[in-house]
Amino acid sequence: MYFIAAFGLVMLLLSLVMAVKPASFSKGIISFSEQPYFHIVEVFSRIVAGLIFINYSANTRFPQAIFAIGMLLVCVGVGLAFTPPRLHRKFALWSAHYFKNKFRLIGLLSVPLSLLLIYSASCT
Repeated sequence: MYFIAAFGLVMLLLSLVMAVKPASFSKGIISFSEQPYFHIVEVFSRIVAGLIFINYSANTRFPQAIFAIGMLLVCVGVGLAFTPPRLHRKFALWSAHYFKNKFRLIGLLSVPLSLLLIYSASCT
């Protein structure tokens, strides 16, 4: 459950960066996508996070929702594993440019979800 709370906290921090400095967030995506380990980190982190969410979902305030988020993370990770790294990188660059002017709103909308994840992980 600590991992789910930590995930929510990191998500909250990234949401605030998106809301306050959307151009910097976009540049961060571009910079990260240029790293040689970008694809493998994206795949591995999603699958591992998803499995942790699934495994600990029963110990949260909203087990079905946390389980569903875990399943979604695993599915995205598996989908990315079958995506060629060059296409994944191309998508990351496209999204960084396309959403640059939308990151402020996305960041503001994702703050409540971040807080809900943190709350969900608190002891029941």
